[in-house]
Amino acid sequence: MNIVKRLSNFVITLVERLMGVNRHTSDAKVNFLLQVLQATAESNSDAQVVYPLLKANTDKLDDRLAELLRVVATTILAEAEADQAEYLAAVIGNFSNLIQQFPLGDKASTMEIAITGYEVALTVFTREAFPINWASTQNNLGLAYRNRITGDKAQNLEDAIACYQSALSVFTREAFPIDWASTQNNLGLAYSNRITGDKAQNLENAIACYQLALEV
Repeated sequence: MNIVKRLSNFVITLVERLMGVNRHTSDAKVNFLLQVLQATAESNSDAQVVYPLLKANTDKLDDRLAELLRVVATTILAEAEADQAEYLAAVIGNFSNLIQQFPLGDKASTMEIAITGYEVALTVFTREAFPINWASTQNNLGLAYRNRITGDKAQNLEDAIACYQSALSVFTREAFPIDWASTQNNLGLAYSNRITGDKAQNLENAIACYQLALEV
């Protein structure tokens, strides 16, 4: 049995158990969440496969789906074997990448779903165990925070900057020049839009980041 099918059976069993104690959550939304995660896994995160599914269910792309993703994924990961947890965290991270770029639906809600997915993935992808996955997820989470609609704009940008700086602690120029340059560019964008701090200094920091990125 391939890992997608094995994990799918494992997930369904746990969700059925979860549904027994959380009947306030609709079966339809749970089924959709499982369906879209399975589509992400089986298609190797192909937007041409996942986006039509999202388009047909834009009514389900709300803050409640973000909450459901956190509850279901956290419950599943707590009982998963190491290889299952790693695989599911990667699927959730890839799904977050897809939904962050999804052009339809309520943008505020889709960004919250993406942020939730990255946060869930980071419970598995720790810096110690999976430094590259951790850094990549931190960079993607930074993008989500930078484009976040809900919450305080200034704080969102601070969170984005913190994520990029975390990513750069692994994505060094020597070891990962392309990832390093891309993250420097993202950090520059965050500094250029930063609300807190001295405006002139923020712009100087942004220029410095862009100049570093241009070296690669």
